[in-house]
Amino acid sequence: MGKLSDVQIKAWVKAGQPVAKADGDGLTFTLSEKGTAAWALRYRLGGTRKELTLGRYPDISLARAREIASAKRAEVQQGVDVGKEKRRAEQDAATAWTFARLSDDYLSKAADYLADNTISGRRQQLRAYVLPKIGSMKAAEVSPADIVGIVEATATKSLHVARLVMVAIREVFAHGVGRHVVETNPCAHIKAKAIIGGKPEQRERVMLTDAELAAMLPALASIGRQNALMVRILLATGARIGELTRAEWAHVDFERAEWSIPPEHAKNGAPFVVPLPPMVAGWFAELQTIAFQSRYVLPIRSRKDGREGDAHMEAATLNVALNRLAKELPGKCRRFTPHDLRSTCRSHLGALGVDVLVAERCLNHSLGGLVAIYDKHDYLTERRRALELWAAKLATIEQGGGFNVVMLKRTG
Repeated sequence: MGKLSDVQIKAWVKAGQPVAKADGDGLTFTLSEKGTAAWALRYRLGGTRKELTLGRYPDISLARAREIASAKRAEVQQGVDVGKEKRRAEQDAATAWTFARLSDDYLSKAADYLADNTISGRRQQLRAYVLPKIGSMKAAEVSPADIVGIVEATATKSLHVARLVMVAIREVFAHGVGRHVVETNPCAHIKAKAIIGGKPEQRERVMLTDAELAAMLPALASIGRQNALMVRILLATGARIGELTRAEWAHVDFERAEWSIPPEHAKNGAPFVVPLPPMVAGWFAELQTIAFQSRYVLPIRSRKDGREGDAHMEAATLNVALNRLAKELPGKCRRFTPHDLRSTCRSHLGALGVDVLVAERCLNHSLGGLVAIYDKHDYLTERRRALELWAAKLATIEQGGGFNVVMLKRTG
């Protein structure tokens, strides 16, 4: 029977004075000057006095402390230095390969052989959907059930993103197997189609009509200003979503009214300049006021709360907002994706009489064939005129007016 009682311990804690009281057989209750109450086991091994911290009170009760102390004394009698073993376990835990550490190692190594946009996408997928759930877990302890749960949860937001998340997790663990951090890949026998079904049939691109634009543009306010400005810029410029989300303020020249897309951001690997009509330049200026001093035009959302370093938003982020928008416009505007805005821009440029070569260059399409070989003209002036005409039509549609088509012809 020990010397201490619960009544005594509670009285010492309430008094708040530093104490060290022995319960017997080495078990000691301590209360520090800062008010931290804890249990310690004092023991001797090889003639040397040692101490093992068992845990804090009241997390560990008096009865539980006695049980733990009894078990540890038995280990000491077997010649085990229980204090040293605990320190070794803590060191092992500190240096263990968590999933977060393994994913960081994978991304740093994969940067040597994967495209920048692929690395960027996987980093965002892991950060948003995977690390909050298993980032702190030891990589070797992640189970197939953990992964299935992550993919199922992601699928409630986007089936496409769920498949990308599955690929990202699989690649991280494949890297871990190669590094001998884990023995097997827990994704080995997991099939995305078994969790979320097969891929849907590829649908045709949506080209929004004047009537659909008239319904959609005023409704953009419902998805937040940043999302609304993204939609407007994509629609007005025909740019790819990845080009916009990765854009930096260093790429935007307000004086020249130009947005430069560096080769590493362009699908065709060639630098490209997007002329900005005054209305579009104004949207960029508005984005700058809500970018929180970020280098990126569209910084990651949680940066505003100080939880992330400076990083750009990912392309998949806008899809969630567009899903909400579609539910508000039943029968008025078809569900569309960011890439459908690009298709819509191209379709309307043609309807406005823009020359085919100019319209294709507005979208940074490679002209191909002999045209690509012999025609090195970038059509910047012509593209500016075309996009200004398209911006004027968008403004007129949103205001509810009709638009008189002014046919453009190729010059020079």
